[in-house]
Order: sequence, then structure tokens, then C-alpha cells
Amino acid sequence: MAALPVFRWHLAPDGYATRRQLRARNLRPGGQDVAAQLERPRRRRGPLVAYLYRVDLAKPVRPMTPARWAALAKANAARRTCPACRRDAGYVIPTSLGTCAPCAFPEGSRDGIAA
Repeated sequence: MAALPVFRWHLAPDGYATRRQLRARNLRPGGQDVAAQLERPRRRRGPLVAYLYRVDLAKPVRPMTPARWAALAKANAARRTCPACRRDAGYVIPTSLGTCAPCAFPEGSRDGIAA
């Protein structure tokens, strides 16, 4: 396997893009392997690395089907449902709490510590 070409941050030639840049153009890598990488040096740790794909080999993003929309809506609803009270919290429940805010910090307690 040949080594990947490495470019400095902001110095990649035209024709390469990251996944996010491809998505902004409504493209996807489409099964192609990583073509190159960007490296951004850092002082105390290893460099930040971003993988690049060839734009000419990228494929259009697949359209969302009604079934995929329904599955996405169901997954998002599950992330908003509190496992303790089974109510829709109206926001995505933080994994650090594991429950909605009223269940995590019940009224009558101070700073989340039960009396």
C-alpha cells in the first residue's frame, strides 16, 4: 500500500475535499479510499489530521426516503424521552444526566441532592 500524500493545513490542491466539504456540495465519498490527508501542527501534541477524498470520484448524496425520515424521527423521539417519567422532555436528554432535568433535580432538593 502506498503512503498517502500529506499536505499542510489550508494548502491542499484543488480536487480534494473532506467529508464535510463534500457534504456541503451534496456529495459523498461513495466507497473510495482516503486519497490524502491534511496535517495541522500543534505545540504539545501530535498534529490534527483531516482525511481528504477526491471530488471527481465522489457520488451524489442518496435522497432520504419516507422510511428513512420515519426512522430518523423515531430515533430523535427516543433521545428526547425520559426513561424515568416517560415524558417527551422537548430537548435531547444529556447522557451525563440520563434523565430529564425535573427527574434529575427534583423540586424540594437543593443543588440536586435529595433531602
